[in-house]
Amino acid sequence: MQRIDLKDLPLAQLTDFVVGLGLPAFRAKQIFSWLYRPGIISFDQMTDLSKELRATLAAQCDISSFAPAATETSEDGTVKYGFRLNDGLMIETVLIPEENRNTLCVSSQVGCAMGCRFCLTGTMGFKRNLRPAEIVNQVMAVMDDMAAGGKGRLTNLVFMGMGEPLANFDNLLNALEILMDHRGLDFSSRKVTVSTCGLVPRIKELGERIEVNLAISLHSVNDATRSRLMPVNDTYPVDVLLSTCRHDFPLAKRRRIMFEYTLFEGINDSLADAKELARKLRGIRCKINLLSYNRCEALPYRSPTRKQIEAFQKVLQDAGYSAFIRTSRGGDISAACGQLAKKEGG
Repeated sequence: MQRIDLKDLPLAQLTDFVVGLGLPAFRAKQIFSWLYRPGIISFDQMTDLSKELRATLAAQCDISSFAPAATETSEDGTVKYGFRLNDGLMIETVLIPEENRNTLCVSSQVGCAMGCRFCLTGTMGFKRNLRPAEIVNQVMAVMDDMAAGGKGRLTNLVFMGMGEPLANFDNLLNALEILMDHRGLDFSSRKVTVSTCGLVPRIKELGERIEVNLAISLHSVNDATRSRLMPVNDTYPVDVLLSTCRHDFPLAKRRRIMFEYTLFEGINDSLADAKELARKLRGIRCKINLLSYNRCEALPYRSPTRKQIEAFQKVLQDAGYSAFIRTSRGGDISAACGQLAKKEGG
């Protein structure tokens, strides 16, 4: 009989499993609340369950956990964690400490199938999806490390690590339910952001199924340019993507969609590009994050000058948008956006 990792199951699924064992449904809430406490690695620690129930669970189930196989710390305080999975593959997770918050950049897949031309993760190809437990355990392992090192509290989660989150949709949703359940890790929906390169059918479904912040990796509103950078645009062109954002993604009051726009010298950084971006986003409640490209020797792209980025920003601000220039973190340890790629283990 195949063993079950209980951290793969959000509360509703765990309840079904427990009832299937012939137990009352309330036992699921007891078990669930134990799973996400610090240091719980054994059913023997669940002291309000009978010895018989603990033995039954131990015979059929596991409680998985992660310990970092490697860590690197940047000069700016960013920490990159490498986690080795049971099959030998590696994933990376990045902690970004700031003055008023600590943000964790979480991976959802090993590698990525989207093939964005500027992203090192894409050069790995796609290995496999992460299970809910493998997503949640990234968060728990970093929380444990922060607690042990007196590094404060983890406040924000962004699904911007390795992989396309919406291409691992069901596992992502199960992980989000666990992360946001008050008996689980109790993250507020306002503190959780899911980023996508533009899988249009899943964007609407995500908004209908769970309340989180949405980020779109946009990088151009010209179809030819965006397709050059992001092959997904051939399937879901800019106007289709933006129409979905404008009309189909339910936005709670005071929430905005975040558009991520990385600037590449001579490709998407002209003032004409900025004006077209301002025109195309009209009618979408949003903010725009401008990022300079993180140079990778293996790839041919370059970042524009700071002066050009500021000029691009001014066009957007003059058009009434909240546009921010974001400083990349962790570049010296290859932990910045687009730089996550592990070769160990295949």
